[in-house]
Amino acid sequence: MDYMTVSERIQISLAVCRIGIYTCFRALCCKGPPPPRPEYDIVCIGLTGSGKTSLLTQLCSESQENIVPTTGFSIKAIPFQSAILNVKELGGATNIRKYWSRYYQGSQGVIFVLDSASSEDDLETARNELHSALQHPQLCTLPFLILANHQDKPAARSIQEIKKYFELEPLARGKRWILQPTSLDNMEAVKDSFSMLINLLDEREPEPIQM
Repeated sequence: MDYMTVSERIQISLAVCRIGIYTCFRALCCKGPPPPRPEYDIVCIGLTGSGKTSLLTQLCSESQENIVPTTGFSIKAIPFQSAILNVKELGGATNIRKYWSRYYQGSQGVIFVLDSASSEDDLETARNELHSALQHPQLCTLPFLILANHQDKPAARSIQEIKKYFELEPLARGKRWILQPTSLDNMEAVKDSFSMLINLLDEREPEPIQM
């Protein structure tokens, strides 16, 4: 029976180690680039004071100092692990809202932000604007993320109160929508809400059958 010398055993062990190191090197350094993340064009609407700009600014890790209400529109690219959302925020002042529909074209999803602690009059206006958006020809088939913002305020209404007051279940039946509570002091919940929207955006509508 042949026996390997100590030197031969060492050489074999070193060879095995070199093979292992080479394999690891190839796995780490020769790996192809990750697939590109999908991008979605989103329109973000809501009354002035609902907190649209503050939420989007915080999601982009930008400074919260000197934030002013959006006049006209602004666009922010917000990166998430699974997608990039190109969010077009429209100003919510009375004289701007009548032009919202001009900016709907090309949208793949909708974010509607409402102030859950607002006055009854403002809440009624927000309800009317949301109803109009849900029924608009360019938006009615898109997924909606509805954010009941300012939940940290004492006067904030609960999600159940918002859902009932806005008549979401009968109005949005058959549509893809999410209603979530949000506030600036819980950005993890905000990010989770946006991840839910991305999941809806990732869903593919079945193609119509050709007859």
